[in-house]
Amino acid sequence: MTYFSSAQSHPTVAVLAGWSLQGQRWLPALACLTRQPLPQALPCPCCSRARTASSLVKENNYRGHGDSVDQLCWHPSNPDLFVTASGDKTIRIWDVRTTKCIATVNTKGENINICWSPDGQTIAVGNKDDVVTFIDAKTHRSKAEEQFKFEVNEISWNNDNNMFFLTNGNGCINILSYPELKPIQSINAHPSNCICIKFDPMGKYFATGSADALVSLWDVDELVCVRCFSRLDWPVRTLSFSHDGKMLASASEDHFIDIAEVETGEKLWEVQCESPTFTVAWHPKRPLLAFACDDKDGKYDSSREAGTVKLFGLPNDS
Repeated sequence: MTYFSSAQSHPTVAVLAGWSLQGQRWLPALACLTRQPLPQALPCPCCSRARTASSLVKENNYRGHGDSVDQLCWHPSNPDLFVTASGDKTIRIWDVRTTKCIATVNTKGENINICWSPDGQTIAVGNKDDVVTFIDAKTHRSKAEEQFKFEVNEISWNNDNNMFFLTNGNGCINILSYPELKPIQSINAHPSNCICIKFDPMGKYFATGSADALVSLWDVDELVCVRCFSRLDWPVRTLSFSHDGKMLASASEDHFIDIAEVETGEKLWEVQCESPTFTVAWHPKRPLLAFACDDKDGKYDSSREAGTVKLFGLPNDS
């Protein structure tokens, strides 16, 4: 494995990011200043015609939100659409072909979490008041709303689209039926705040990351923990499975990213970083990991506020 390229993402902090459906673009969500440009799409060098490209190049800015953009996600089947969640109490759906917002949906609170259902029909958004709203992706109207009595962290559907998962501040994973939104199970997953959750593309596992610095791997069908990864020392901020489900990347304030073999738990690589990592995301078709770091005090450019995007992966033809 070698570093592929790096690029300044924005004069702010890249807090979450994701690849488009075919992996042709990578988009960081930015905790940006009010009315600053929104995420900028970066074409993937391994997917472009110029395969010898040495760095990511900014493709577009997306403007419109009036406050920080805390999360984004791409449409699960349309490579041109993505949605952003903002502290300005709106979500916005964007089309990369026009670089314009095609829909703005007002919500009741400052939004911090968002995900798109696997069938593309629904967007779920969570706010700071622990309310999760389910929005019809076609009509842009609310279909359902759930107020929770605990701190809601990351949210996600399972791959089959029939269950909805939440991680919470009590260290639990709450599972609801979908679309009924009836409680199915609450799993005591960690002794402290359960922060993030990701599903394996193969549908076999999901992983959770916690403030206890542990990553737990769970069997989707049995809902039991099959192993833990304990090489990080700080709360786990971000997780990502590789496209084939064989590798799991996890990161925190530790100055490295842990890449583990899913089936054994063994360490495959340790990607050194100059600063804490905010987000990791595997390419949907290649063994290529994108990640965003807070490099304010790093060697890249301390004059700007923060935020560097990097790629780490195998050569194109490996």
